[in-house]
Amino acid sequence: MNHLNLGRAGPRIAALGLGCMGMSGMYGAASRDESLATLRAAFDAGINLIDTGDFYGMGHNELLIGEALRLARREDVTLSVKFGALRDSAGRWLGFDARPAAVKTFLAYSLQRLGVDYIDIYRPARLDPQVPVEDTIGAIADAVKAGTVRYIGLSEVGVRTLRRAAAVHPVTDLQIEYSLLSRGIEAGILPACRELGIGITAYGVLSRGLLSGRWDSHAALANDWRAGAPRFQGENLQRNLNIVETLRPLAAARGASVAQLAIAWVIAQGHDIVPVIGARRRNQLAEALTAANLVLTRDELETLGNLVPAGAAAGDRYAPAQMVHLDSEQRHG
Repeated sequence: MNHLNLGRAGPRIAALGLGCMGMSGMYGAASRDESLATLRAAFDAGINLIDTGDFYGMGHNELLIGEALRLARREDVTLSVKFGALRDSAGRWLGFDARPAAVKTFLAYSLQRLGVDYIDIYRPARLDPQVPVEDTIGAIADAVKAGTVRYIGLSEVGVRTLRRAAAVHPVTDLQIEYSLLSRGIEAGILPACRELGIGITAYGVLSRGLLSGRWDSHAALANDWRAGAPRFQGENLQRNLNIVETLRPLAAARGASVAQLAIAWVIAQGHDIVPVIGARRRNQLAEALTAANLVLTRDELETLGNLVPAGAAAGDRYAPAQMVHLDSEQRHG
C-alpha cells in the first residue's frame, strides 16, 4: 500500500481510505459481524484512514469503530470524523448546527463513543449558513490547542469558504464527491485546494454503486437513501448504466472490474487525492485494494475521458432539497 501526506502539512496515510457510512444502515441493513471483519481487514491491509460521521446511525457507526479500534494500535489509525447533522429518534434530518458550543459538544460525545483521547481529523459535514465558517473553524482550532483534535478538515464547501477557513487555521483536506461521473471539483475547487496545500479525500468514487459494474436497474432500494437520488431514478438511471457499459471492454482488457477501473482513475488524478472507499464487506474491500495497484496508461486515461466526459452523468448528485445545502455547488464556489 502506497502512502502519502494528506495536504501540505497533514498526516501520512495510505493511498486508500475506508468510509464506514454503509455499516450503519444508510444503504439498508448491514451485518455487524461483517462490518467489524471488514474494519479488521482494512487495518491488516495497511489502510489507516477511517472515515465516519457522528450522525451515521445516530452514533452507531462511532461505537462500531470504537469496538474495532480495540484490536488496533491507536497511533496506526487516522480517524476522520464529520459532525453537525441533526437527526431525530426516527432518523429524520432536522438541519445542521456548527456553532462553537455545538462543535465542542459533538466532539465530546464522539470521543466518548469512539473510546479515544483525540480525533485525528475533525470536520463539519456541511457549511452552516447561520454560522460564519471562521467561528466553526476557530472552535475546532481550540480543540487542536487542547490536544483533542490534531487536524482540521472540511466537507463539501466551495472556493470562497475554503479560503476563509484556511485564513483562520491550516486545513488538511477537503472531503468531497469525486468520480468519473462527478467531476464538479475540477473547474475551481481542485485548483484552489492545490494552491492552498489542501488534500482531497474523495468519496462517492463508485457513484454510490453505479460504477460498481454490478448495479441492477431493478434493484430494490427499501430503507436506502439512494431511492431519492436523481441518478437512480427513471431514465436517468438507465442513461447512467449505459455509460457504465461502455467501460466494460477497457476493464476487461486490463483484467479488472469496472469498479477497479473507476477507483484507479481517481487515484491517477493526483497524489493529493485519496479515494475513500465505502466498503462494508470484505470482498468489496479486497476489490478496492487490488485497484490501488492498477496503474492506467496515458492512452487509457484519455480513452476514459472520452467515454465519460465531465458532465456525462444524468441527474444531480443529491435530491434538490439537499443540493441547496451544498456550498460546493453554489455559484460562488
